Amino acid sequence: MRVLIDACVLYPTVMREVLIGVAAQGLFTPLWSTRILEEWARAAARLGAGQGDVARGEIALLRARWPDAEVDYSAALETSLHLPDPNDTHVLAAAIAGKADVLLTMNLKDFPTRVVSANGVLRRDPDGMLHEMFAEHPDVVGEVAQSVRQMAEHLSGKKQDMRKLMKKARLPRLGKALVSL
Repeated sequence: MRVLIDACVLYPTVMREVLIGVAAQGLFTPLWSTRILEEWARAAARLGAGQGDVARGEIALLRARWPDAEVDYSAALETSLHLPDPNDTHVLAAAIAGKADVLLTMNLKDFPTRVVSANGVLRRDPDGMLHEMFAEHPDVVGEVAQSVRQMAEHLSGKKQDMRKLMKKARLPRLGKALVSL
């Protein structure tokens, strides 16, 4: 399954790490565009000094790890698309050009189902997709989530409750399911 990941999904660290970890285990192939990655870097830079540089470092690592994930699309494709927010057409254009099965976004209202599906793409939210993947592959998703939790503990110097960590990362359904392991 090919999944185009919107900037709003790449930007939160825990959410991104769980998704990329699951992709690394072969459950899906991630896709993005240069513009999506740039949106992530600009959003991070608004957090304060040096945060844009940190994001650009993380982007460089993603590009190195997934060299075939970056999708190019034509300006003509982008201008032919119509969404409630014209600033989002590049995301759908990248999904179409990358032959994505899924457009993964937190901004569901900006990507009407009928418009996205008319272009052969399914719109999903990260929590729903990961919750479904957990139901199908509990050991894989569970191990990835544990690894992300351990990294969060290492970086914060504090014990991290799995359910609270996932809820804070806007993955509440996944967090609740993980507690059942």
